[in-house]
Amino acid sequence: MAEAKYTPRLKEKYDKEIVKTLMKELDIKNINQVPKLEKVVVSCGVGKKRDDKRFTETVELTLAKITGQATTSRMAKKSIATFKIRKGMGAPIGYLTTLRGVKMYEFVDRLINITLPHVRDFHGVPKKSFDAQGNYSLGLTEQTVFPEITFEDAAVLHGLEVTFIIKNGSKEGSTKLLELFGMPFEKEEK
Repeated sequence: MAEAKYTPRLKEKYDKEIVKTLMKELDIKNINQVPKLEKVVVSCGVGKKRDDKRFTETVELTLAKITGQATTSRMAKKSIATFKIRKGMGAPIGYLTTLRGVKMYEFVDRLINITLPHVRDFHGVPKKSFDAQGNYSLGLTEQTVFPEITFEDAAVLHGLEVTFIIKNGSKEGSTKLLELFGMPFEKEEK
């Protein structure tokens, strides 16, 4: 007997409620023009500590634990003398993971509903972090806010960046999409 396919809670909500709401609010006639979350990229640069093996291993392991899939190391694409980096140096300058499909929706759900409320002195995420295409970037200063991180993993602290790549997104459409997902944006001061 075949197993029933699992659909994440956030994906179901998108398909059943959010698409209709976005079409109505943004005055979109064609369902294919509705903003849609295409992928989520979770990345972390290692900076000056690129030669510290313990630090880079910790970054790689914590990203894998947080996202639930293996990471990819990133080498320098060009030489920058100020940072003492040469193109294609031996040590990676960062790590990243690209999430799509079920894992992406599960990660976004956990980020919005579990992780962000654990951030100390949290007053919402900034609305000004959208680029011209409607993609949104969110930086976190510590990896310890994720429930997957154990005490041993928290011995070496590092930040990370989460980028939401949104298809057919404009700033307005992407903001509405993330708000409907439950993203807690900062309240605007009047």
